[in-house]
Amino acid sequence: MKVAVVTVTSKNKERGGAERFYDGLVAALKAWDIQTDMIGLVGDESNFDRIKESLLNFYDTDLSDYDGVISTKAPSYLIRHKNHICYLVHTMRVFYDMFENEFLCPTPELLEQRKFITMLDTAALHYPRVKKVFTIGNTVSNRLLRYNGLKSEVLHPALAYDNFKPGKYQEYLFLPGRLHRWKRVDLIIQSMKYVRESVRLKIAGVGEDEEKLYALAEKDKRIEFLGRVSDEELVDLYSNALAVPFVPIHEDYGYITLEAFKSEKPVLTCSDSGEPAHFVQDNRSGFVCEPDPRLIAEKIAFLYNNPEKASTMGKNGKESIAGITWDAIAQTLLNALGLLYDRQTV
Repeated sequence: MKVAVVTVTSKNKERGGAERFYDGLVAALKAWDIQTDMIGLVGDESNFDRIKESLLNFYDTDLSDYDGVISTKAPSYLIRHKNHICYLVHTMRVFYDMFENEFLCPTPELLEQRKFITMLDTAALHYPRVKKVFTIGNTVSNRLLRYNGLKSEVLHPALAYDNFKPGKYQEYLFLPGRLHRWKRVDLIIQSMKYVRESVRLKIAGVGEDEEKLYALAEKDKRIEFLGRVSDEELVDLYSNALAVPFVPIHEDYGYITLEAFKSEKPVLTCSDSGEPAHFVQDNRSGFVCEPDPRLIAEKIAFLYNNPEKASTMGKNGKESIAGITWDAIAQTLLNALGLLYDRQTV
């Protein structure tokens, strides 16, 4: 049996959460003795003409030699195959929930582009073009139902890189990830202005908003930007942190939450942060508060002054995600493709 996992690669070849998701999915399918190939095409969203080119590239790709196809992020589900399921990472969010945020006064052309994308996505993900749609989280499923009228099944992905371990609870917060406005790193930097305790904030990652964030934090010596870090450094930074703040807007999933919990660290998130707010149990495995710098600062101060409570929360977080495994995910997907078989007979 041969399965193709169809993925979207960025034009600059950067790796992030989506790429780790792809790696984990392919490895999980191979563990079931399924010949699995990752078929990656570039998804260029720099302008609408490039978007249309990407759509056509996926639509024209011939995967008829495969017994089953699993598409992932937009626009990979434009692929055509008689045995096709989608494990949806997300649609093009700039045309969905983030449209009003990005375009305060959209032109008629932008509104037509949005209409085109949403209608195309609806048709592409509709049965029988796709036998079944799974999503990585409730936030993605709710968005798909709201804008496209399509029902889906949530299948939380496990970690692909899973060397995380608990360590000490030192006096710093660790915030990894892309430095982009949708991740709202600025919200945590602003909250530090109201934190009187000597807790530090270590920020790892690069992104489009680096300069703005550097400028916002320059007067606070407690804030340190680490840039890119290796996997080994990432593990150590999680391991010895006091807690992990993660406050994006409408996040689709966010491996950061799982990585923090695996490291037995509490997560501080916001009520509008999407899937992180689904995972974090308020006052049990972290805090879920309104996106207000003062309120966030209060939670930071509490964790700093109550390290034993932070430790308990972290352990609760780790326990809460124990049931998320790639083996179970692969089994569900292969069953949906009709390719499930007993490994004992191989």
